[in-house]
Amino acid sequence: MVRVKICGITTPDDAAAAVDGGADALGFVFFRGSPRYITPERAYAIVKELPSFVTTVGVFVNEQPQEIDRITSLARLDIIQLHGDEKPEACRVARRVVKAIRIKSIDSLEPLRNYREEISAFLLDAYAPDSLGGTGLMFNWDIAVEAKQFGRIILAGGLTPENVQKAIRHVRPYAVDVSSGVERVKGKKDHQKLKLFIDRAKNV
Repeated sequence: MVRVKICGITTPDDAAAAVDGGADALGFVFFRGSPRYITPERAYAIVKELPSFVTTVGVFVNEQPQEIDRITSLARLDIIQLHGDEKPEACRVARRVVKAIRIKSIDSLEPLRNYREEISAFLLDAYAPDSLGGTGLMFNWDIAVEAKQFGRIILAGGLTPENVQKAIRHVRPYAVDVSSGVERVKGKKDHQKLKLFIDRAKNV
């Protein structure tokens, strides 16, 4: 069964809805340029109320290693997601790392071979020139199929309750990741869409 990560969690209510709906992982964005930015203190207040076996992921963009360590320790996070231009050596940290790769074309897969020894999974998102994620844009899923030769793939980019089953059948990813596709406004989840997304993903 595919795993489901709900990213861009900013409130306890959204976290509870995701967990109650069956999400396997929750993502917290620590990039100040994002509409889904959350402080480490607010993230910890949510994380400490989560039940066991829900994985917590901190999303960082070109952040200093010391600051990543500080935030992940303060917020009690399980996994680090690097969503910027981080080099492979930046992935050599104590926690498991997911490296996000923005996909423009098949050539976007070339860097994956340099990271596969350092990370636990790749998150594939759509490329947008003016944004690093959460755009709601899709990319060619055939490229995601090709990426599986490099390791576990977390499929992101433009996923919604309406297309997630088609995406999973096409790619057969390790996990799917959604943020804007289950929101009513940026940074606030639509709990009905959220539950429908998880239900459909889990029932492929």
